[in-house]
Amino acid sequence: MDVAILYSGGKDSTFAIQHAKGKGWNIKYLISVKPTRKDCFLFHYATIEQTKDLAKMLGIPHFYVKCKVSDPLKEADIVKDIVESNQKKMKIDAVVLGGTGLQETQLKSIQNALGPLKVDAFASHAGEEHDLVMEEMLRNGYEILITQIASDGLKEWLGKRITKENFLQLRKDSVKYGFHIGFEGGYADTLVTDCPMFSKRMVIEDISVIFEDDYCGHVVINKYRMEEKASSELRQRRGLFAGFLK
Repeated sequence: MDVAILYSGGKDSTFAIQHAKGKGWNIKYLISVKPTRKDCFLFHYATIEQTKDLAKMLGIPHFYVKCKVSDPLKEADIVKDIVESNQKKMKIDAVVLGGTGLQETQLKSIQNALGPLKVDAFASHAGEEHDLVMEEMLRNGYEILITQIASDGLKEWLGKRITKENFLQLRKDSVKYGFHIGFEGGYADTLVTDCPMFSKRMVIEDISVIFEDDYCGHVVINKYRMEEKASSELRQRRGLFAGFLK
């Protein structure tokens, strides 16, 4: 199957790439949409610009566009326009979103927009338990930075990494404050700075944490570099990734 991945650089869309590779699907390209405003319905706001370097490292063709509207139908049409304009030379059967399918507004809006093109849209891990999916990411060496929040109970997490060690606390906080453990539904967004598919690690050297109020905030990455991994570490991670694909 030929697919495109809706790629924010976050944990779910990155894991969707790994999932597609594991299925043997042909990833024709990645689509990243950078909102110029914070009230978009379908797309992450923070750190989308970092997908340019991440896509180069992944070696997958990448479409990076901006979104100036706040309307799920018009936002979905941005994805439709990219797919439609490339169907002759880079034909796809489906657009794959990350996550377990709980982002219903995003999923349904994109499905409706792509329907006339006879292109499907679905979540990579539909129906799975998101806490188990996240545990799998962490076991696979994903470095996950929380880049945007919109919920009570997440203020202390903004700008921090989710790790094997603190994931239990995140799960407890999700129960206490009522946010979804995988953040589906807009509770928070993330950025993956390292994973088995990456030949380099993103090292953040300067970051600003900006709060709009007690419940909402985002980060701005002011300076970062792409650091080569030690050859032994890279071989180990690639071996882990190969084992995951079996």
